[in-house]
Amino acid sequence: MNQTSHEIRNVWAVGRNYGAHAKEMGSDLPSKPMIFLKAGSTVTFESDVTLYRGSADIHHEIEIALRFGKKPDANGLLEFDRVALALDLTARDLQTELKKESHPWTLAKSFRESCPMSAALEISNPPPRFEFELVVNGERRQRGDTKNMLFNFEELRVYVLAAFPVVPGDWLLTGTPEGVGPLKPGDHATAALKSATGQTLSSAWRFR
Repeated sequence: MNQTSHEIRNVWAVGRNYGAHAKEMGSDLPSKPMIFLKAGSTVTFESDVTLYRGSADIHHEIEIALRFGKKPDANGLLEFDRVALALDLTARDLQTELKKESHPWTLAKSFRESCPMSAALEISNPPPRFEFELVVNGERRQRGDTKNMLFNFEELRVYVLAAFPVVPGDWLLTGTPEGVGPLKPGDHATAALKSATGQTLSSAWRFR
């Protein structure tokens, strides 16, 4: 049975995990994983997504999302059991102002329906390499390959579990590649994923 948004407590998200994206944002590369939190209630599995009206500049950020399962590894640390495609929708205008004031990013990252997510696939551990892309209105905006992450899946798993109160069913957004850009009401987006083991996944969203 697929997980529902009401069952998700936390969404742990990794910032600046692709060097080219950090560069396009004018940001330095982090020396350790940079983690921020999106509320579990921001997740939506619906294909129709309402953009936050409190921002004039909502951007798409396509990401590989991994779910923490109930099964621990030999060291007692939770393993990943599912993979999905997710959009980390970001109010870029608000984020820019919050950065200037050295305030947390919560308002720019954790508004309603700010984490559209696809159906999930079962995966083995460690997760395989993934290639993924986002197309908006027929134009490919983002294309990523997890081999280019600054911190790989295992490094992220160990770091997040050591630092935060992760519970089974939480999701980890593993970072976005370059090409982030604006969305507006009326836009249509499709995302696709292909794993090194042959698994494929796709999702589509309409924005209003």
